[in-house]
Amino acid sequence: MQWIIFMLLLFISSMEMLTQNRWKKQASASLLENCTGCVLCSEDNGCITCHHRLFLLIWRDGIRQYGMCVHTCPPGYFGVRGLEVNRCTKCRSPSCESCFSRDFCMKCKDKFYLYKGQCFRQCPPGTAAQPGTRECQETCEPGPWSEWSACTHESRTCGCKWGVETRVREVPEAAREDGTACPALLETRRCRMKKHCPGGEHRAAG
Repeated sequence: MQWIIFMLLLFISSMEMLTQNRWKKQASASLLENCTGCVLCSEDNGCITCHHRLFLLIWRDGIRQYGMCVHTCPPGYFGVRGLEVNRCTKCRSPSCESCFSRDFCMKCKDKFYLYKGQCFRQCPPGTAAQPGTRECQETCEPGPWSEWSACTHESRTCGCKWGVETRVREVPEAAREDGTACPALLETRRCRMKKHCPGGEHRAAG
């Protein structure tokens, strides 16, 4: 009877040791996975410092803080290189997808428009969204139209029935320097010409 009890206790002890070893292996594997690229790593908080070229990304889950070493900072963060550690720093604006610094956004999330490093729900007054992008650009107000030019056809003012005349308007100097998008600066329209040139030269009617 004692022999049976001894064998039973031995079996239970062996099973407990096997379970503990399995748990330790799983914990070690999980820790190793979470510590990829780390120089120092905590079992509870992940990476503390990273290898030279990697960035330390820190985020919170409730009251706990976790660290991970990454080659490139994720959307909403930008990389800051330091003497001791390179960090991923979060963009200040939650509507910013990619930023150059904490307060200067380079790309906004969907449904937002970028203007001078900031994200807006709509382009500010005096600006308009660029075609194919979600960036706002200042619009310009050109000067008044000039008078219509003389009616010409292939640089001639005579010898054809129909020609073209044009008019233009100037853009303010500030708008040219800023590369601001402007409305049409030149217009053309069909016009009637003299059929005969001075001196009797005559060309077929258009």
